Amino acid sequence: MQRTTGVIGALILAIAIYFAVFWGYDAIRILTSPAYGLEDVWRSQVVFGIGRYAGFGPEGLIKLAAVLGAVKLVIASVCAVHVFERMRALFTGATAANEGLETALIVAVAISILSLVPAIWSHNSDLAREQLIQLVLAGLTGVFCMVERGRTKPEPKPVAIAPAPVEGAYAPWN
Repeated sequence: MQRTTGVIGALILAIAIYFAVFWGYDAIRILTSPAYGLEDVWRSQVVFGIGRYAGFGPEGLIKLAAVLGAVKLVIASVCAVHVFERMRALFTGATAANEGLETALIVAVAISILSLVPAIWSHNSDLAREQLIQLVLAGLTGVFCMVERGRTKPEPKPVAIAPAPVEGAYAPWN
């Protein structure tokens, strides 16, 4: 049982590193670009696909690209913080908290689904494969976090028992 918990923890760590590096790089590339990454034909297809079905004009596409870049940066940052927290927990013997990572992964799954749909509709199999891989990785990590949480047993909280009142004794509430 201890071995599987270590393997699950290593998988969570590896996928958190993946999202921190690749989504962080993609977010920085988008946010430092003068056109918010829309000049990159390959990566901007997701923004154009979502914008086409949502009916966005040029200004809306730029805002959508900026929002996607900002959300990717937040997710990458949360994953990076989780990597450092998990490494700290490894050396101190504590348990790493997965709640922040799980929340970021839920958003990553939503973004991956939003990105996968236009890639499928435009028949772009390479982009669809990339988005599907990210969707599967985010979903699997969420499952791994739930399994890891289920294997750790919470410590019982001590219950304070009040002494029984003595008959005839003074009590301030009487």
